[in-house]
Amino acid sequence: MKKILFAAFLLCFSASILAQDKKKEEEVMTKNKGTYVVNTTTLCDTRGFKSTTPLMVTIKKNKIEKIEALPNMETPRFFNRLLKEMFPKYEGIAIKDAESVDCVTGATMSSKAVKDHVKAAVEYYKKNK
Repeated sequence: MKKILFAAFLLCFSASILAQDKKKEEEVMTKNKGTYVVNTTTLCDTRGFKSTTPLMVTIKKNKIEKIEALPNMETPRFFNRLLKEMFPKYEGIAIKDAESVDCVTGATMSSKAVKDHVKAAVEYYKKNK
């Protein structure tokens, strides 16, 4: 009887872990009518000047439609420059060309972190679309 209870426990525990993994995967990327949104919070741990720079990257037909910054601890004055100067450069760009976007001078560390997060989103999209 103990063996049966233990086996049942292991089965339930395994099912719980699989459900958590599925939920985590769903949180990383969502799909709605051919548009994919990738959350890089758990995909990339590249730090900018003060912290990681997680993003929401929207991809449709192998093009980046937009990127949005998620909460981070970067210096607002410098990160706002990225929002104005760097983020728009990603809009409409083919995913194969995403790495060609230039960093913003004076906010190099944050720029490189954003580039790494976009790269992680694109790689995840390619593997899981």
